Amino acid sequence: MDKKARPLINIAALEKVRKTIKTEASSKIIPKIIAVTKTRPIEAVRAALKENLFIIGENQIQEAEQKFLKNTKIREKVELHLIGSLQSNKVKRAINLFDVIQTVDSIKLLKKINNQAEKIKKKQKVFMQINIGRDKNKRGFGSEEIFEACKEARKLKNIEVRGLMTILPFGKTKKENKKLFTETKIIQEKIEKNYILSCKETSMGMSGDYIEAVKSGATLIRIGSAFFGPR
Repeated sequence: MDKKARPLINIAALEKVRKTIKTEASSKIIPKIIAVTKTRPIEAVRAALKENLFIIGENQIQEAEQKFLKNTKIREKVELHLIGSLQSNKVKRAINLFDVIQTVDSIKLLKKINNQAEKIKKKQKVFMQINIGRDKNKRGFGSEEIFEACKEARKLKNIEVRGLMTILPFGKTKKENKKLFTETKIIQEKIEKNYILSCKETSMGMSGDYIEAVKSGATLIRIGSAFFGPR
C-alpha cells in the first residue's frame, strides 16, 4: 500500500488498545482514550471521530487554532485537551479554545488561568502536571509540592481541577513505569480524598507505555503515534 493510500488511523492499533483496556483495566476504572492528533491534519480528527474517539489531544495552540477555529462543526463534536506545555502569554488563547488544560505546572500559571477564565465567566477544567519521575527534562510539580499546589487551587473560583497528568522519563523498564504510574494514582487519590473532590482523573500513559498505565489505574491514556504513525 503506498503512502497516499495509507489509512489515517491504524485500526489494528486501536483494536489492540481497546482490548488492553478490556482485559487489563480494573472493573472500577475504564480508561478513556485521548486521540493525539498533533502534527496531523483535520482529516485525522475526522477519522478518530468515525471510530468513536471524541477526546482529542493537541500540543500546540497555534496548530489547534488552525484546525478547529475554521472547522467549527468538528470542534463541537470533540472534547479538546491541551497536552503540550502552556506559556503564560498564550493562556487567553488556550482558555478560549480548549475544554481541558492538562499541563498546569506552576502556581503562577494556575492563577493566570484563573484570572483569564474569570474574565469570560468560564470555569476552566485543568489537570495538575506532576513530574513523578523527577526528570530534570520534564515539567511539573514534585510529588510533595503537588499537595501545596492543590491547596492553592482550591481557593480559585474559576478553576476546576479534574486530575493529575504525568509524562514518564524515557528509558525506564516496564516494572519501573508501573511503579511510577502507581505512585501517581496514589497521589491522585490522596488529593481527591483530602483536598479536591473533583480530582478524580489520572492522565497517564502514551503509545509506548499505556499498558502499564492501564494496569495502574489510569482514567485517560494519550495515544498518538500508535494510531497515526511516527511524526
